[in-house]
This record gives sequence, structure tokens and C-alpha cells, in this order.
Amino acid sequence: MADRGIEYESIQVRDQPPSVAELELAYASLGLKRLFNSSGMDYRSLGMKDVLPTLSDAEALGLLSENGNLVKRPLVVGADGAMNGFKEAEWESFFAT
Repeated sequence: MADRGIEYESIQVRDQPPSVAELELAYASLGLKRLFNSSGMDYRSLGMKDVLPTLSDAEALGLLSENGNLVKRPLVVGADGAMNGFKEAEWESFFAT
């Protein structure tokens, strides 16, 4: 992103999970399921496949804000929306606007 003149702050999500406010912005763009790293060890060990449908959106966002390993990475959150995972065409489109 720096090579395109896009300012950003790189944060290690595992060490410093996004805040609930940041996750709410991402949720508005991506929806809840896309925020979770469903292939991660924590997701599987916590049985999130079965637990997630029983949680309210607020509870799920709270859980993500407490456990960075549950967050699908990379995650970019900005004033105009959010993007996560990495599919080159989606990222190109996101940063073209």
C-alpha cells in the first residue's frame, strides 16, 4: 500500500485485536461471518462453528475484540469501509475508489 501512496498503520491483530468500534465498521462492510478466521486453530478449538450462530452480533464482535486469533487477516479498516482476507482483484477494486 505504501507504494501506492496509501497511508496506513500496521498492527499485529493477534497481539492487539481490533476494537469493537473498528469491528463495527468492518461488520458494516463485510458482515459477521467474513470477520472470523474460520480456518484458525482458535476458531476450531472454541467450537465457533456451533457457537457463532448462538451469539448476538454484539457478543460476536466482543469476542473478536478479545481474541485476535479469531480475526480473519489481513484486515484493513478505514472510514470508507473494510476489506479482509486476500483476493487480489477485490483489493485492487477496494483501493481503486
